[in-house]
Amino acid sequence: MLRVRDDYRRAQLAIAALFCVLGFQYATWAARLPAIKTELGLTDAELGLLLMATGVGAAVSFPLVAVLTRRLGSRRLAVLSALFLGVLLIALAAAPNYPVALLVMCADGVGVGCLNVAMNAQGAELESRFERTAMARLHATFSAGSLGAALLASGVNTVTSSMTAHFATATVLVLLLVAFANRGLLTEKEAGTEADTDASRSSEEGTPDPERKPRKGLTLPTRVTLWMGCAMVFGTVAEGAMNDWSALYMKEVAHASSHVAPLGIAVVSVMMVLARLFADGWRSRWGDGRIVRFGSVLAGAGLALALLAGGVVPALIGFACVGLGIAAVTPCVYVAAARQGSQALALVAAMGTTGLLAGPPVIGFIANATTLTWGMATVAASASLVALCALRIRWAPAPERDTADADADADARNAEPSVATGP
Repeated sequence: MLRVRDDYRRAQLAIAALFCVLGFQYATWAARLPAIKTELGLTDAELGLLLMATGVGAAVSFPLVAVLTRRLGSRRLAVLSALFLGVLLIALAAAPNYPVALLVMCADGVGVGCLNVAMNAQGAELESRFERTAMARLHATFSAGSLGAALLASGVNTVTSSMTAHFATATVLVLLLVAFANRGLLTEKEAGTEADTDASRSSEEGTPDPERKPRKGLTLPTRVTLWMGCAMVFGTVAEGAMNDWSALYMKEVAHASSHVAPLGIAVVSVMMVLARLFADGWRSRWGDGRIVRFGSVLAGAGLALALLAGGVVPALIGFACVGLGIAAVTPCVYVAAARQGSQALALVAAMGTTGLLAGPPVIGFIANATTLTWGMATVAASASLVALCALRIRWAPAPERDTADADADADARNAEPSVATGP
């Protein structure tokens, strides 16, 4: 029992390091956007296109990611793509002009797409292999990586304004995290082959069919996979739009002061992190399907009621409902997609990236044509649509064991009293 727990902890920390890498790498270059704009002499429109290049690269990477996942396995793909993202920081700092920067950011999107699929495949296999829920906490680690990058950027700026020095330091930290992760990641046999084999045996509704054999090459997605992708799109639209539009809603519609307006995104972010820290326990108790359905309804209804009520306090309460309710959608859908195989996971991840990319501009178009209140109402509707999509997804049954260490220790003591007394 102790050996199993140690293996689980080692793999969990290794995979968490990958999530940390992705959040850290993203926030590192995002924190220096003003410097990038100044050094390359960009307009606001050119800077917007630079940001869009990353999303486009991630969205169109689906065929490549599916092939690489199948050929390399999730472990090798995760390590290689994480290293690639670290090197791209140096390339961005050294970009001599705008076209080169665009290419670097597009490549960054492809690297993000690869790492996103690989690390979620590892997380899904961790849950399956050890029969413990862990994905939500892994996604919370992404936020921790972003926070670490923000702190590093602040610290480096107190010493030097050199973007090259900043990105070089960040690259070294990324390489250290990858080296740490490589020691504990699940092997290709554990995390790559089994998922694809299970997927190839699944019928369109996810029922195992032992007579079917794995198929090579890209195949048409099943209806279940498309429903997962739609759930991911609507969920990421809500998540991305809240990050981009909450502060503006607070100021222009709720008439909050300049000091209170930023609390909108702060409330959403804090609630998402807290929810993801506790969501694995909820998943163990109630199952992924219930968590996604209840959470998305909470997010949609809470935001809708806040918009109807108007004012600062209702807005903050509504934003908290969105953060709390939508936090577990992405981890749960990734787990469900991974059970269908690497191709389904890659497609769902690409659709999620599309939601993050297209959501904020769509809200902006709606707000421009009507009002920002109607734009935010679209966010509420999008969150509610997640619940409808979730009804069409066959979710994995809740594990019999809880993820809490205390419960694991109790099980160990009951089974093997002589060896379960250690930490």
